[in-house]
Amino acid sequence: AEVPRGVDPAPNLPCMDGKRLWQSVTPADPVSKVLSDDNLLIEILLLIGYPTTLVCAALVCKRWLCHASDPAFLCRFRKLHPPRLLRFYVDTGRFCSSSRFVPMLPRPPEFDAIIRSASSILDACSNTHKFVLDSCNGNVFMNTFNSYIGDPGSKNIVLSPLCPERGMVVIPPYPRHKLQDGYLCTFSELFLKERGNDLSYFYVLMESSKERTKSMVHMYMLQDGVWCVHASATTQLPFLPQELNPLLVGNKIYMASTQSEILVLDLTALSSSTFQLPQGLGISDSDRRTMLSRADDDSGVYLIHLDELQLRIWLHTWENCLLVDTICLREMCAKWRMPDHTHQVWMKHVGRNAEFVFLKMGPCLLYLDIKCRMLYKVYEGTSEIQWLGFIHPYMMIWPPTFPALKDDPARFVF
Repeated sequence: AEVPRGVDPAPNLPCMDGKRLWQSVTPADPVSKVLSDDNLLIEILLLIGYPTTLVCAALVCKRWLCHASDPAFLCRFRKLHPPRLLRFYVDTGRFCSSSRFVPMLPRPPEFDAIIRSASSILDACSNTHKFVLDSCNGNVFMNTFNSYIGDPGSKNIVLSPLCPERGMVVIPPYPRHKLQDGYLCTFSELFLKERGNDLSYFYVLMESSKERTKSMVHMYMLQDGVWCVHASATTQLPFLPQELNPLLVGNKIYMASTQSEILVLDLTALSSSTFQLPQGLGISDSDRRTMLSRADDDSGVYLIHLDELQLRIWLHTWENCLLVDTICLREMCAKWRMPDHTHQVWMKHVGRNAEFVFLKMGPCLLYLDIKCRMLYKVYEGTSEIQWLGFIHPYMMIWPPTFPALKDDPARFVF
């Protein structure tokens, strides 16, 4: 029953000092009661779908900021809401390379302003041709050129469209390395390594004997705009370059050694080792049916293999190699097949943590969300542009950048 206004509902309730306790008849604000509970607040913040919205929530007060920026909370948030794919770059020039910036549709309205800003920065960076070489956590590594890659006016640059205050980084020409007599250059690659909000740049070159039984690995690091020798190591392991994407994970580089082995270069210990691919899995030197993907915690790598219309995913750690997922693509791909054509399906790119895969089927580029088991057509070549080369996804930055705390006690009263 409703208690009349001004009437004490518990007139004889004693207090600690023996005096009668007068209780307020006005209940606590339910919203304040919920939000003042740290455990409930954390669960509510976990329901926020996007990192951009999480940063906005962190602006409410100091307590919210502390919860939202806590590493343990961010780990839980990342598992529930992996970084979103905003756009991707596709190489559409077979002989005169050129990259197109293609949006992922549909997309949340919250991303519209972000994508417009990123697009304008990329468009304004140069009035020449642009060819994207890599994309890493919001950073885009590209070559700008007038006529062709490597022409006298070309240069390698790194842009951060989501953080324009970082400006443009110009990568100096790669170091010239004199090969040993009887040796051939069998591998060279630039790797970008995340260090907090910054990037480190490593250039790795491998020279192998003509018999391919002995190799020398040379690693250079970009310091103050100059390439400096970081490490060199000799390996007696065979190295026969295969069609497999090289990967830098932590301080280790993974690349194909033979058709059945992965070579691991430890840049800290200056050592090398190999591990065998799972039984029945092989690497071809003519197509990409096997690709590597970096595990989120740098504990290992994923091996993704496409065999006709079956996709299998292994996780390789230092302890073992486990088959973690198998996906049949037959019914999914049937939706996008043309009535009069039967096209093979090829793997073009695998996302970090094996969360998604780009597939090519005829003129179509398909996007497979592995977690949701959904396949989307995201691009289709035209009669004028039929070539689909390398794919580089452009992801939302993770972890998000939170505002710095300011000494304003009044603002943080809740």
